[in-house]
Amino acid sequence: MAKDLLLEIGLEEMPAYVIFFAMEQLKEKTAKFLKESRLSFKKIETFSTPRRLAVRVFDVADKQKDVREEIKGPKKRIALDEKQNWTKVAESFAFSQGLSTDDIFFKESKGVEYVYVTKFEEGRSAFEVLIDLKDVLTSLTFPVSMRWADYDFHYLRPIHWIVAMFNEEIIPFSILDIQTGNFSRSHRLLNKEVTFAHPVEYLTRLAEVDVIADVSKRKTQIIDQIQMIAHQNKWTIDLDEDLLAEIVNLVEYPTAFVGTFSKKYLALPEEVLIVSMKKHQRFFCVRDAEGRLSPYFIAVRNGRADYLKNVIKGNQKVLVARLEDAKFFWEEDQKLKISDLVEKLSWVTFHEKIGTLFEHMKRTKVIVEILAEKLAISKSEKVDLLRAAGIYKFDLLTNMVGEFSELQGVMGEKYAVLSGEKEIVGQAIREHYLPILANGTLPESNIGAILAIADKIETLYSFFSVGFIPSGSNDPYALRRSALGIIRIIEKRGWKLSFTDLQVAILKKVNKGEFSYHVKKKVFDFIKMRMKKLLRQRGIRYDLIKAALDGYSTDIITLINAAYVLQKHVKDKNFKSVIESLTRVVNLAKKAEKKVEIKPELFEINEEKQLYEAFKIVQKNIKEDSSEEIYKKMISLQEPINVYFENTFVNVKDEKIRLNRYSQLVEIAEVILNFADVGKIIVK
Repeated sequence: MAKDLLLEIGLEEMPAYVIFFAMEQLKEKTAKFLKESRLSFKKIETFSTPRRLAVRVFDVADKQKDVREEIKGPKKRIALDEKQNWTKVAESFAFSQGLSTDDIFFKESKGVEYVYVTKFEEGRSAFEVLIDLKDVLTSLTFPVSMRWADYDFHYLRPIHWIVAMFNEEIIPFSILDIQTGNFSRSHRLLNKEVTFAHPVEYLTRLAEVDVIADVSKRKTQIIDQIQMIAHQNKWTIDLDEDLLAEIVNLVEYPTAFVGTFSKKYLALPEEVLIVSMKKHQRFFCVRDAEGRLSPYFIAVRNGRADYLKNVIKGNQKVLVARLEDAKFFWEEDQKLKISDLVEKLSWVTFHEKIGTLFEHMKRTKVIVEILAEKLAISKSEKVDLLRAAGIYKFDLLTNMVGEFSELQGVMGEKYAVLSGEKEIVGQAIREHYLPILANGTLPESNIGAILAIADKIETLYSFFSVGFIPSGSNDPYALRRSALGIIRIIEKRGWKLSFTDLQVAILKKVNKGEFSYHVKKKVFDFIKMRMKKLLRQRGIRYDLIKAALDGYSTDIITLINAAYVLQKHVKDKNFKSVIESLTRVVNLAKKAEKKVEIKPELFEINEEKQLYEAFKIVQKNIKEDSSEEIYKKMISLQEPINVYFENTFVNVKDEKIRLNRYSQLVEIAEVILNFADVGKIIVK
C-alpha cells in the first residue's frame, strides 16, 4: 500500500538568496534517495519559507522492490581446474557475492562459457529505509554555513525542529539534539506549535497559523495585493522579478502596504531614489500615469495587517533617514572638483600588487589610444574618448558612491555633466562598467564601448601579470565577466580587431612604465575559453567551436562568425566532402620542408595550374570577405583540390618541383586555417 511522506526541517531565518537553491537541492536529493532505495513514488512537492524547507512525496511504496540479479563471474576454464574442481578464483567470486560454489551455474556469453550466480535481495519495509532520510538532510550544502553551541556540525542556520512522517507514523531519527516529530512552528509572531495527523494536512494546518508554505501561492498573493493597490490609485508598479523573488523568500505571510515620503526628495536623481527603495529597503517604486516617480512606495510585511499603521510609520522613518543621507551626499558632492578627485585616486589602491586606481586609469588610457587608432574613430570621438579615459573613475571618491556602491558610473555621468563635461563623456563614464551581468546591457555609444573594452583588458593583463588567474570556480576579481564583456561588446559592434596586433601594441607601450605586463598568450587563451562557453550556450556544436577557435585568426568577431557559419552548413549534403578535401590539404601542408615562392612555370600538369587559378580567385579581396563568403570560396576549391590529388604526386624527387607543390598547398592551408582548423571537425 502506497503512503505519503512529509519531511520538513525548521531553521532560524535563512538568507533569501539561498532558499530556492536549498529547496531544489532537497527535492533532488530526496528523489535520488528514494530511487536508489528502490522505493517508487508518484510525485514530489516542495515548500519553503524563511524558516523551513520541506518536501511532500505522494504514493511512496511501503516496501522496497525485491532484487533478483544474475551476476557474471570469471570464465569457466578459469573457475575449474584440470580435475574439474573449483579454483580459488571461483571460490572468491562466490564469497564476494555472499554465496558459495554450490550456487554457481554456467552460462554462455558470445560463444564463451562463464560462471554466474543468482543474487536475491528481499526488499525491506519503507519505514525501515526512510530512517536514512537523516543523511539527505545532513548532506545539503550551502554557500554559507555556521555552527552553534558546542557542536562541530556545520549547517546553513541552527536547526529547531524536524518533521518526518510516513502517513500517520513518525520516522524516528535525530540530528544533534533535535528529534523528529509531527509538529512544526507557526509564524514567529504567533509563537505556536502546529501538529499534523497526516502529510495531507501540511499546507492547511500551517495556513491556520499564518504560514503560507507554498512559494507560488505566496508570490501570487504578493502580486495580487500590489496590483490591487496600483489599480485603486491608478499607479504603475515596476514588479522587478529579482526583488519579487527576494521578498517571497523573506515572508511567511505577506501583506502589502503603501508608504509615502516628502516630494522634496523627488529632486534627487531617479537612480538614487530607486536604489534607496529597492536595493536597501526592498520597496517597490511607484510611478504615476505618465511614468514619473511618485512620492510613494509599496512594501510587503511578514505578517497580517494588525498594527499596520505602526509598520508603515517605521518603514517611512527608515526610508526618510536614508533619503536625507542621499540628499546631503548629493549636495556635498556637487561642491567637489573632478580634477581633485582624480588626483586623490593616486592614493586609492586598485590592488596591492598592481598599484593605485590612478595607475590603472593611466594604463587604460594607453590602451584606449591604441584602440582608437585601430578602430579608426573620428577625431572628435577620440577627443571625447581620451577625456573620459582621463577621469572615468573619479566618482568612486564621491560621498554618494561611497554610500551606494551600486551607483558607481551612474553618479559619474551625472556629476560629470553637472561639472560641464559633454554628455557623451558622461555616458562613457557610466557605460564603461557594462555589462554588469553576464547577459546584461551593453554600452550604446562608441566611446563607452571602447572605454569598457580598454578597462577590462587592462584589468585582465594586470591581474594575470601578478598571478591572479581564475581556476575552478574561484574568480574573486570577476575576470571571467570582464573577458565575456569584451567578447559581447566586440560582437555587438562587429569590430574586426586582431588581438595579436593589439597585444603587440599594448605590450610595447605599457611595458615602458613601472608596472609591466609579462603575460601574453594566457590572456587571449582565457578570452577564448569564455568564447567557447558562450558559443556552447548558444547551441553551437563543440567540435565546430574548437575548429573555429583553433584557427589562425585572433580576431574575436571572425572566430565567432566562423563558428556560426560552420554550424549553419554542418547539415549540408556536401559538408563532409568539403571538410575532408580541405583537411587533406592542411594535413599534407604540414609535411612541407619549407615555404618558397610559388613559380607557375614549374607546374608540370594542368591540374596544378587549375588549382593555382582557382586559389587566385579565392584570395581576391579575402580580407574584406565575410565568414560566409569565405566558406563559399572554400567550397569552390573542393573540386580543384580533388582533381589535383587524383592526378598529382606531391612528394617527387625533383626538389624544385617538390618545394613548389608543397608551397602551393601551404599557401592554401594558411587561408583555410585562418578560417578554421578544419581537421578538428568530426565528419564521420
